[in-house]
Amino acid sequence: MKSSTKDQTEGRFHKEKGKLKEVAGQLSDNPKLEAEGTGEKIAGAVQEKIGQVKKVLGK
Repeated sequence: MKSSTKDQTEGRFHKEKGKLKEVAGQLSDNPKLEAEGTGEKIAGAVQEKIGQVKKVLGK
C-alpha cells in the first residue's frame, strides 16, 4: 500500500475513533475521555490531510 493511501486510511480511522470517544465522554459525563476523543479526531484529520498532500506530490 502506498504511503499516501495508508496515511489517509489511518487518518479516517483515527477520526472516527475520536468521534466515538468524544460521544462516549459526553454520555458518561467524562471530560477527560471527551478531550482525548477530540484530540484523536484532530490528529486523524491532520494525518488524513498529510496523505492527501503526499498523493498530490506523488510520494
